[in-house]
Amino acid sequence: MKKRVVAALLCGVMVAGTMSVQAQSVLADEGTTITVMASQDWVYDAEMELGKQFEEETGIKVDYQIVPADQYYNMLMTKLNSGEGPDIFGGQSGSFDIVSQYNVEKNAVDLSDQAWVDTYDEFAKEQTSVDGKVYGMTYYDVSTDYYVVYNKKIFEENGLEVPTTYAEFEEVCQTLLDNDIVPIYEPCADGWHQTMWFTEIGGKYEELVPGIVDDLNNNKIKFADVPELKEALDQLNDMAQKGYFGDNYLSDEYTDLLMNLGSGEYAMALEKPGQISAIAEASDGKYTEDDFGMFVIPLMDNDVYPQHPCGPSRFVYSGSEHQEEAKQYLEYIASADSVQYMIDNCDKIENLPFDVGQTPSYSEETQTFLDAAEKEGTVFQDSIKYLNPQWTELTQDIVSMFIGDMTSEDVLNAIDERRATQAEAVGDENWQ
Repeated sequence: MKKRVVAALLCGVMVAGTMSVQAQSVLADEGTTITVMASQDWVYDAEMELGKQFEEETGIKVDYQIVPADQYYNMLMTKLNSGEGPDIFGGQSGSFDIVSQYNVEKNAVDLSDQAWVDTYDEFAKEQTSVDGKVYGMTYYDVSTDYYVVYNKKIFEENGLEVPTTYAEFEEVCQTLLDNDIVPIYEPCADGWHQTMWFTEIGGKYEELVPGIVDDLNNNKIKFADVPELKEALDQLNDMAQKGYFGDNYLSDEYTDLLMNLGSGEYAMALEKPGQISAIAEASDGKYTEDDFGMFVIPLMDNDVYPQHPCGPSRFVYSGSEHQEEAKQYLEYIASADSVQYMIDNCDKIENLPFDVGQTPSYSEETQTFLDAAEKEGTVFQDSIKYLNPQWTELTQDIVSMFIGDMTSEDVLNAIDERRATQAEAVGDENWQ
């Protein structure tokens, strides 16, 4: 079970009433089905269970269509462009990206008048809005991010301490490797995970290169012009080349992360803190939650805690014949009972971006870790234009770097080329 602690919520808006869906809306005709299309790992089992409860209360059936991450965007845009989109489609939030990538002003419904918007976290709202209109709902824990989760017992047994620099991190990894422990479980097969090592330290890049965010967003500089970005990629590649990810990292899958970290065969992995309880459970009694801790990604001697206001979000398709039913669904999952249900029944969610009187499930370890943050900065995928939409391609490029088909310079040049293409497609004047 998750530990409970009193924690301040991120949201500062007033708590709204939580009338049932039936009291707020007219029930749909019996047999109505709405489709929810999303990328892999964007819809958790707990939400699907809420979908069943929603059907019981309203008569509206929810059909979840989950697509592999590397195929999702192309499949979604094909459906939207052909006028055959799902009733609700998933998309990564981001005030730049929801326009350039999903064209929400055309493809999504304005949700500004919905009751749940009054309880919606202001930072999340900004990232799902265009010109003051709310087009999406972020249904993801943006209160914590991905950190290096490590096995305290393994560290203690090998005389290791939490590294505060990249050099110290290398020493930790090499010591573990020398003692037949794989330092890091890095699942590359899913096509999304490894890129976070590079993008999550956006706050450190801003500290090292003041003004980098504005300069990149205004096309005053390019990724390939920044030596610090090349150095970060080189450090990431060095980790792979030295064997810190093990022998099978290119085919390793994210679904096996809990099992492998719980086995003690691996000492570390990038993961959200809410998963620590699941890692301990996967260890079959070998470890407890207290046996795991966290530290920030140490590339570039990073000491800046990541802020990540963006995440998988829900949009109602403008061409849907069931817009009202789709709105009912969003209203239902944003209610006080549903938000608490997600917190209580999904390890990956310790809080959701609503202020409905919920009790977050931060463990004491997580709360202490978050309270220790002296510096915070926004992750690059949220702060830089035209970066998040190319996540799949960037992830593929990083794999190509790992296997020697691309250099770090090649990866940065590819990022710049894709950003230019996207910017020109939406008429960004800074790229004219």
